[in-house]
Amino acid sequence: MNNSVLHAVRFISLVFIQTLVFNNINFLGYINPYIYIMFIALFPVKNNRLFIIFLSFFLGLSIDLFSDTGGIHAAACVFIAYIRPVLLKFSFGVIYEHQTIKFNTVEFGEKLTYLTLLTFIHHFVLFYLELFSASKIILVLQKTVFSSIFTILLILIITVIFSKRTK
Repeated sequence: MNNSVLHAVRFISLVFIQTLVFNNINFLGYINPYIYIMFIALFPVKNNRLFIIFLSFFLGLSIDLFSDTGGIHAAACVFIAYIRPVLLKFSFGVIYEHQTIKFNTVEFGEKLTYLTLLTFIHHFVLFYLELFSASKIILVLQKTVFSSIFTILLILIITVIFSKRTK
């Protein structure tokens, strides 16, 4: 399958799965997984940075339209797409500098570091914009930590289930 078609299918699938299934999960009032950020996290490194920022905006806007959240998902997605190169360089080092990252072949620790940083930053921006109050920083941090842990676990499970087996 062509890479462009594969990315379009991932984009549409993640938007619909997020809006139809995961937006309806609200455990203990503040745990909600946001697996759609997997699209941004696993998007190929070699592509144009402006293109991923544009796609991230469109991804977040799609979630905002279905969730009626007024642009907070779009803002959080654009922010993590913008700082993604810094997180990639921090997590993968020399591999990123040579633009040879293949997410199926990197070590688990590096992948977990990258995914954790990206998820925590996304969730912090999202929840801070949602509450938009410095006095509620404890609630923002609480929602960020618990939702991030749940999101990271789900993304790891999904990537293990749908990854190509390499020998």
